[in-house]
Amino acid sequence: MATKCKCGPGYPSPREAMKGPREEIIYLPCIYRNTGTEAPDYLATVDIDPNSPQYCQVIHRLPMPYLKDELHHSGWNTCSSCFGDSTKSRTKLMLPCLISSRIYVVDVGSQSRAPKLHKVIEPQEVHAKCNLGNLHTSHCLPSGEVMISSLGDPKGNAKGGFVLLDGETFQVKGTWERPRSAAPMGYDFWYQPRHNVMISTEWAAPNVFKDGFNPAHVKDGLYGSKLHIWDWQRHELIQTLPMKDGLIPLEVRFLHDPDANEGFVGCALSSSIQRFYQNKAATWSVEKVIQVPPKKVTGWMLPEMPGLITDILLSLDDRFLYFSNWLHGDVRQYDVSDPQRPRLTGQIFLGGSIVKGGPVQVLEDQELKCQPDPLVVKGKRVAGGPQMIQLSLDGKRLYVTTSLYSAWDKQFYPDLIREGSVMLQVDVDTERGGLKLNPNFLVDFGKEPLGPALAHEMRYPGGDCTSDIWI
Repeated sequence: MATKCKCGPGYPSPREAMKGPREEIIYLPCIYRNTGTEAPDYLATVDIDPNSPQYCQVIHRLPMPYLKDELHHSGWNTCSSCFGDSTKSRTKLMLPCLISSRIYVVDVGSQSRAPKLHKVIEPQEVHAKCNLGNLHTSHCLPSGEVMISSLGDPKGNAKGGFVLLDGETFQVKGTWERPRSAAPMGYDFWYQPRHNVMISTEWAAPNVFKDGFNPAHVKDGLYGSKLHIWDWQRHELIQTLPMKDGLIPLEVRFLHDPDANEGFVGCALSSSIQRFYQNKAATWSVEKVIQVPPKKVTGWMLPEMPGLITDILLSLDDRFLYFSNWLHGDVRQYDVSDPQRPRLTGQIFLGGSIVKGGPVQVLEDQELKCQPDPLVVKGKRVAGGPQMIQLSLDGKRLYVTTSLYSAWDKQFYPDLIREGSVMLQVDVDTERGGLKLNPNFLVDFGKEPLGPALAHEMRYPGGDCTSDIWI
């Protein structure tokens, strides 16, 4: 008889991942910075098993040892890029901090429902060894190492570099990029080894965005508008792509198929989705494929309100693209079977700035005939708008949270600070397309023991659509 292969973490392919078990718990960083509550940020574990008596409840809270870190995004010590290595296991959740520049390593392997702190990497080590700070995206690498993108240098000036950690000891090894190869700005990144490429995006210097959004900074050219193309093997920046209608490119997603040489990036301020692809000359190009039109309004900070696309993801079969318009308040689903011609197949409003009865009056709208109703779920009026999204492995459930970043939450959605963020769940029609709110699902972070909290990005213990990369 053939011996069954003993494999490493994750799944051998995206298609196999879609057959994985249903998610039962989910991890979310919860933020207290800028809320008035003097307490550390924490990692919440939420029960999302509909057969559990603790369904939709926070079942564990792991507070960090310091105040005002601004936990933001997270990643794994190892993932499906190491599937063939039986010595690897997905047991540590990486929590880089956007403001303090610390990196927390959380043990989720010992007790998945009650994680514990494994290691703290202090900002001084990151500063000294990498001359980087303000950390954002964490990805595991096929080598077993962990890489984390930066937005700035230790003084908060713009700098797009990458911190490299040992995947076993979590010691800072230095920068991934070659000396003097950092990008002018940083934010997110995604790699595709079969095409020897990594692509990174840019937000702004931490000193520009950290205390709030100033429209004058846009006119001054202080926000990003470019994609950066890296040689994956040589660790060098080889091409920069300016984008038309591409202000503040944030989340970047290659198609999950490791043979694919294209993907999408969501441009927040210009509210466009851009497709990037390898052209016939073996260099890279970018084109706009979706534009969310702004709305003419009164009662807001500007006469036109952008959708503000703040998160995007692709289903594991690369059929559907999802994104959130944090200001307009809708989540959209597009069929991207033809990536050059996305087709809108689902849309749902989950709060936002233009709801009826609010301070904003819409004067001209290219898409809607009337302003949407406020969202009330299980008696809770939802403050804020849809922001971070995460899809179940089978593509049938989309989870949504409403906090973007504490300083911007405070500026654009004061109610979010008072009421706390929520997590919602949307049912997805994976055959014809379509989105429908689950009226029985609500996680209300306004009722947390120490006061209303701002819950952000979501991760399942078994991996998901935005942390696993196949090689």
